[in-house]
Amino acid sequence: MESSQRGDQLAYAMLLRELLPLLRRVVGRKWRSPQDVEDIVQDILLSVHSVRHTYDPGRPFMPWLMTIASRRIADTARRRSSRSANETTVEIMPETSSLDDTKNEQDVSDDRQELLAALSELSPSQREAVQLMKIEGLSLEEASIRTGRSVASLKVTVHRALKALRQSLEQRN
Repeated sequence: MESSQRGDQLAYAMLLRELLPLLRRVVGRKWRSPQDVEDIVQDILLSVHSVRHTYDPGRPFMPWLMTIASRRIADTARRRSSRSANETTVEIMPETSSLDDTKNEQDVSDDRQELLAALSELSPSQREAVQLMKIEGLSLEEASIRTGRSVASLKVTVHRALKALRQSLEQRN
């Protein structure tokens, strides 16, 4: 590690190669899934790479490395724990249509006509904001540049336009 800190890329590549089996064993004691082990090992190696400048050559390397490894393992466990706390298991998947098109052409045409009619009821500035941000997919900053309006003004305009569209479509149905 000391040589790699001085810019010896060959020493750094050799260090990483030698660390792989060790890190796989260490992580493998905590995690059983080979995919999880590889993901955590890669996370550890990325951390080592990004903080390698903090290693003090006057101190032992292994405690420094194992501290990084134990923290990455703990981070992964925390992420998994918090994610699984919000997940539910579905025993039977709901049935869905295997067809690509679930609406017929007339339904799609009717939907389009209703949406176009609702859009025509908007003010020109609201129509432009919806067109740029929701249909063309521009970001607030890009739409701001194109229209010459502030980001805050565009946010308010789009919010009000979508609210008006929603109300108009609900009244039509």
